Amino acid sequence: MSDYSYQFECLKVNISADGVAHVEINRPKALNAFSTQTWTDIGQCFTQFKSDGNVRCAVLSAAGRMFTAGLDLKEAATGPLATNSNDDADRARRGYYHRLFILKFQDAISAIETCDKPVIAVVHGGCLGIGIDVISACDIRVASQDAYFTVKEVDIGMAADIGTLQRLPKIVGNDSWVREVCYTARKVTAQEAQTVGLVGSVHATKDQALEAALDTASAIASKSPVAVVSTKHLLNYSRDHTVQEGLEYTAIWNALAHNSKDMPTAIMASLQKQKPQFPKL
Repeated sequence: MSDYSYQFECLKVNISADGVAHVEINRPKALNAFSTQTWTDIGQCFTQFKSDGNVRCAVLSAAGRMFTAGLDLKEAATGPLATNSNDDADRARRGYYHRLFILKFQDAISAIETCDKPVIAVVHGGCLGIGIDVISACDIRVASQDAYFTVKEVDIGMAADIGTLQRLPKIVGNDSWVREVCYTARKVTAQEAQTVGLVGSVHATKDQALEAALDTASAIASKSPVAVVSTKHLLNYSRDHTVQEGLEYTAIWNALAHNSKDMPTAIMASLQKQKPQFPKL
C-alpha cells in the first residue's frame, strides 16, 4: 500500500500490485477541459509519484469522449488569463504576478516529465491545446484510431506556453512540420501523428490502446526500478545537453547506481533463465 493519498477532484488514480499507476483525467462532462484544479491535481499527483516507491510506471488516459478539449475557456474568461480594460493596476505589477502564474502552471505539467517514473499517454478522440503540452511531457504516447491532435493556442490569440513549443520539436525532429501545425492549428490525425513520430502506435479503439499501454507499463514495472528511473533521468538529461556532457554525467550517475543489488540479481537470473524480482525503489 502507498503511504500517499491519491484522492483528487479531477483525477482517478489506481495503483496495481505490480506498481503500475493508472491516472485518468476525469471531467468528462466538460470534455476534460483543463481547469486550474485539473492541472493542480496533475502536478501534485506526479510529484508524489516521484517519491512513492510503490509506483514504478504510470499510464495517463482520460474519461469520456476525448482526451481533452484543451483549456477551460469558461474559467479562463474570469481567471488570470482574462483582460480587464477597466483595471488600472500597474501593468508591470500585473505582469510580474501573471508570470508567476504561468510558471506554476508549467511546473505542474513538467511534473510528468520530472517524476522519474516513465509515463505512457493514451490518447483517444480530441487532444487539443494543453493536451499537447501534457502528452509531450510523457515518455511514450499511444493513440486510438479516432484520436486527433491540435496545437490550438493560436486560435485563442496566444502562443502555447506550457511546454509544446519546447518539447514537440525534440519529439518529432521535423522543424517544418512543427511550425506548420503550431502556426495553423490544423487537425493532425492519429495516422499522421504516428508517421511523424508523435505517437508510437495506433490502435483500433481506446480500450485496445489502453490495454497496450498497460501491458507496456507492466513490462517496465517488472524491470529494476533503479535501472528504469536512471534510464529516464539520463535520457532527459542527454536530450538537453551535448553528447559529451551526457556521457560525463552518466559516468557520475552510474558510479553510484552500479552499487545497486539489482545488477547481480538481474545477472544471476539471466544465467539461471529465471525471472528476477526487484524490491521497490
